[in-house]
Order: sequence, then structure tokens, then C-alpha cells
Amino acid sequence: QVQLVESGGGLVQPGGSLRLSCTASRLVLSRFGVGWFRQAPGKEREGVSCIHPTGDRTFYRDSVKDRFIISRDNTANRVYLQMNNLKSEDTAIYTCAVGICGTIYPPRPHEYDYWGQGTQVTVSS
Repeated sequence: QVQLVESGGGLVQPGGSLRLSCTASRLVLSRFGVGWFRQAPGKEREGVSCIHPTGDRTFYRDSVKDRFIISRDNTANRVYLQMNNLKSEDTAIYTCAVGICGTIYPPRPHEYDYWGQGTQVTVSS
């Protein structure tokens, strides 16, 4: 059974940083695009960033550009989301998923097949 497990979430003050990890089991991540999504209370899930299988192409939604960096380590079967200069509006449950990473639009949930359980990120003073 394919499994994606996120880690690295937590409570951080505004302006702080966190690095999320997404580790896959029973799935060779290097063959797939990987996306990070988030869902804040009372809001719809939104695609935050994604990375192509080879890691040479990425996408970021405007609100996180220049603050978040997605990367992958295919030898470790893992994808990371480095989040810097965090803001209160970044508070959400962050989930990774495997699917199609487009370069001109945010990751779309219906284009992703396997999902993790999510990790909570809370930005608050």
C-alpha cells in the first residue's frame, strides 16, 4: 500500500521558518510529480507548490513565491518544502500528494492520486 508521510510541522512565530518533509513508501517518488497543498480552517484546499519528477521544474503560487522552496531527494524518496518568513496566513494543514505538476497553474487536487495525512503548521506570536 502506497504511503506518504509528512513531517516537520509545528508552531512558529511570524517571520520564522519550517521545513516540511514528505516521505514515500512503496512508491518510487522519482517517477512522479509531487505537490504540496494546504487547507486552512473554513477554506478550500489550495495548491501551494509542486515539483517535476526530475526536480528541474517547479511551481509556486504567488502568495508563497520568494518565501517557500520545494526540493526533492530522489535517493531518499523524499520531497521537502522549506518555508521561510512565515506569516499568519500560512497557518493550515499541509499535505503532500503525488500527481501532475504543471508549470503554469497551481497544483490541482484532482490531478493527484496519492495523499498523505497532513501536518499542521501554525504561525502565531
